[in-house]
Amino acid sequence: MSDHIRRVILRWLARRDYSQQEIRQKLKLKGAEQEIDTVLSELVQMGLINDSRFAENYIRWRCAKGFGPLRICLELQARGLTNEMIAEHLNITDNAWIINARAIWQKHFKASKPADFKQRAKQMRFLQYRGFTQEQINNALELDVVEEDPRYNSSDTYD
Repeated sequence: MSDHIRRVILRWLARRDYSQQEIRQKLKLKGAEQEIDTVLSELVQMGLINDSRFAENYIRWRCAKGFGPLRICLELQARGLTNEMIAEHLNITDNAWIINARAIWQKHFKASKPADFKQRAKQMRFLQYRGFTQEQINNALELDVVEEDPRYNSSDTYD
């Protein structure tokens, strides 16, 4: 039976990485509960199942899909990764998240600046749903304020 379980797991891993908890859940749905732990420990020792590698790949994939660090963090927790491992791979305070939030905002709203509070709230809710922090959202939306503000006009010269 363990040979069959090992082949099933290897078939899954050939397509993409899985966390240990995801594999355990999938095997329980198939009704193979007796030898799960021994097979999983063997595959972890062989390096075929690696939660750290899974976290890196998952973060890269979700970031490319336009999701922010808070949402990615919650999704990784749901997949059984520890908070320490998530914190090791997911740097929430990185300034690159602001650039990502800005790019997602421009793509979704066609870079149309909010005309009133209602539109600004809608745009902020969208970015919150995507998993960006309030600081990242504010920084992404405030870039236009700096560009439009006459105090920051680059044509002024200070002699």
